[in-house]
Formats: sequence, C-alpha cells, structure tokens
Amino acid sequence: MKTISALLFLFALACAEGPSSDASFKESADVGYATEEAEIVREQLIPKYTASKEAQEQKIIKTANLAFSTQKPEETHARILQLTQQYEGFVANDNAGKSYNRIYRNMTVRIPTANFQKFIDGISEGVEYFDRRDISRQDVTEEFVDLQARLKAKRELENRYLELLKQAKNVKEMLEIERELANIREEIEAKQGRLQYLQDRVSVSTVTIEFYKETSETGVTVSYGQKIVNALKGGWDGVSVFFLGLLYLWPLFVIAFIIILVVRWFMRRKKKK
Repeated sequence: MKTISALLFLFALACAEGPSSDASFKESADVGYATEEAEIVREQLIPKYTASKEAQEQKIIKTANLAFSTQKPEETHARILQLTQQYEGFVANDNAGKSYNRIYRNMTVRIPTANFQKFIDGISEGVEYFDRRDISRQDVTEEFVDLQARLKAKRELENRYLELLKQAKNVKEMLEIERELANIREEIEAKQGRLQYLQDRVSVSTVTIEFYKETSETGVTVSYGQKIVNALKGGWDGVSVFFLGLLYLWPLFVIAFIIILVVRWFMRRKKKK
C-alpha cells in the first residue's frame, strides 16, 4: 500500500496543472526516485535478501598457484595439456623461456570448479615436492546474493518509472523521467556486469603453474694441473698479443729510423765543417 501511495503521489505531481508544475517536476522526480527506491528496499529487498542468503548455494572462487621442478619438461607439459582436456578446461596462457641455469614454462589454466581438485591431484602425481603450492578459496556468496537482490529492486524501480513516463504531459517531464531512467539503467548494467564476472570466477577456477629443469651445475672445481695448463696458455696468448701489437706499430719504427739517419747525417756534416 505504501508503494502504491507513493506512485500515485508521483502521478499526481506529474499530471498537476498550473505554472508551478513544470518548475517543480525535477525536484518531485528526485524525491520520488529516493522514495520509491527506499520503499522497495524496505518492503522487498531486506526480507528477500535474508531468505535468499539462507537458501543460496555457496559461491566460492577457487584459485591455485603451483611451482615445481621436473626432469622432463616436455612430458610434464604434455601431461598438463592432457589433464586440461580431460577435465574440460582450457589454457589461457602458455609461456616458455630459458635462463642461465634452467629452462622453465609458465601456464595459466582455467578449469571448471567441479573438476578443480581432480586437476590439482592429477598434476601432483609424480611431483616429489612443490616449491610453491598455494590454494585459496574466496567466499563471495554474500556479495552475490546482495547484487541479485539489488538488481531485482532496480528493475522494479525501472518499470515504475516507465509507467510514470507514459503519464508525462510535456517534453520537460519526459526528459526528467528519462534522465532518471538512464541513471537506473546504468546501475543495472554495472550490477549485471559484476554478477557475470563473479559467476565466471565461481564456475571456472584459475590454476597458475610454473615448472622448470636445472640445466647446469654451479661451483665446479678446477684441478691444480688444469690451472697450470691454463696459465701456460694464458702466458703464450699474452706474448702473441704483444708481438701482434708491435706489428701494428711498424710505421712508427720506420719514421723513427729515418729521423735517426737524418740526425746522424747532420751531425757528421757539422763535424766536417
């Protein structure tokens, strides 16, 4: 009854005659918007939200982050692909690389939540230990139910404004109502987008996998005899570099020799005089 009374009050304001009806329509629409929304929340949202929360199936977002070493990276990669197909998932990201002493591969796999634990158990088979094994579960049931209830309230409010739009008497009233409708629809789209995002994260889990293989050993000890051989080779290489450097300077030696000859010639000529 309160909701009907509020709606009739809005209709009366929208249909009122006289010079003051147009000037006060914007204020009436704003007040009506707040009144209608508060009425829906009080009469419908709160009790339905409480009842839905008790009966609602839990909405859990599951994620996993795994890192481990393997002696056969290609076989491990093929096995992960096979498990992904077996449990109806898909590979969202697959990167391979090589560093100084290891080759590695990073994968991001999306798996239906119903098969999440089976997929994790399948990867864990044959792994002696994990460098990292993080599994998280985030409960978003409360946010999910809240969004559903508020989205329903927004849609009911949108329908009431559509009815009010049919009763508008002039262009200004129509524009004011359409402005409020645009705001409501924007909120509806935002809540729908958030609901779809949560539903996707709940229904399909994300598993990040990193595996690698060590390709070289560190801290190799060199024997004393090998050090002597390396020193002899280094000394010979140093002498070779020295003589090669002298060869690059042959023009300077030629010029110096000519200068010495000229100086000696002048000195001999001076003594004869």
